[in-house]
Amino acid sequence: MKGKARALVWVLGIAPVVFAIASATGAFEGKKRDPVLTEPVVLGSVEETVLANGVLEPARMVSVGAQVSGQLKALHVVLGQTIKAGDLIAEIDSTQQQNALRTAEAKLADVKAQRKGRGIELKKAELVFRREKTLSGQKAASAADLEKAQAEFLTLETQVESLEAQIAQSTVEVENARAKLDYTKVSAPMDGVVVAVVTKAGQTLNSNQDVPTIVVLAQLDVMRVKVQISEADIARVKPGQKVRFTIMGDTRTATAGVLEQIEPAPESIANDPSTVVTTGAEITAPPVYYNGLFATPNPEGRLRPMMSAVVTVICGHAENVPLVAWSALTERDEQGRYHVQVRTPTDELTERLVTIGLTDRIKAQVIDGLAVGDEVVIPADGEASDLGAW
Repeated sequence: MKGKARALVWVLGIAPVVFAIASATGAFEGKKRDPVLTEPVVLGSVEETVLANGVLEPARMVSVGAQVSGQLKALHVVLGQTIKAGDLIAEIDSTQQQNALRTAEAKLADVKAQRKGRGIELKKAELVFRREKTLSGQKAASAADLEKAQAEFLTLETQVESLEAQIAQSTVEVENARAKLDYTKVSAPMDGVVVAVVTKAGQTLNSNQDVPTIVVLAQLDVMRVKVQISEADIARVKPGQKVRFTIMGDTRTATAGVLEQIEPAPESIANDPSTVVTTGAEITAPPVYYNGLFATPNPEGRLRPMMSAVVTVICGHAENVPLVAWSALTERDEQGRYHVQVRTPTDELTERLVTIGLTDRIKAQVIDGLAVGDEVVIPADGEASDLGAW
């Protein structure tokens, strides 16, 4: 009897421990569903953007060159100097141009003198012709004398007309020679800053082969940003969209602007229309980028030519709209709707077809299929299965 009593006491003592362990491990419950990660649909703001690289250029830049040949006698500007339109930039040795002008002026004077002499002879011949014509009408002169006087008059008249044409031609030659002499003094065509000095004093310029550049002028108060937009993003980018950009030396300061233009074709088409690269047996096309352009004020001169820029193009913005986690979206159907799993209040999982709008690849705007507060399931891999088709 004492042995049975001890056994009963031991069983009663261990039973609560066994019950607690069984309860903690779920031995008395049915099979539980594996835990899932969910996130609610909330109201918020979303901004869909395209990120691209860009380069800064002056809104207006001019290469100032020489239109005549000769030695650069003097350079009156230095790098970084601000000048006004009409300011003297450089002087080219004008000896040849001065001599050419003197020659042209002398030729013009000679032709004018010939014209004056022939004009006097023409008047004399005209008087003789008229007199012979009058006498011929009175039967006081022979027909031969009349014909001779007429021929001499017409010949001199033709010579005078020829000399007048030569005067016109010589006048043009004088004007051209005077213009070339003026070209030896190179002036600024616009207000701007000297951003490059290409030719130094003492160098010889040859304008017969190519227009030699002396300096490069740029207006830096307004800069132009040239944005390289990938062909994968070009369909979502349009003129009129807002943009913002930062430069490498100041990534914290974003400058806003508006996209003004998208060039119709890549720059490479100007060099080679058939931009195809052959690698072994494979033929591949290189990456294609389209230039987008917009201007930005630069009153403080913070922006400089050829700076690199990181440009964000804002394709769309929405506020106070239902947002769903982008990673909750899985495959799409033929209508472009995403499949999403939703956990109901009764802890059941149901599938919905969801239409989305704007997305920043973190959140997506819900157009249809979900309501604020719905708990959507985040797949275990945390990635949507159709990221490229949106």
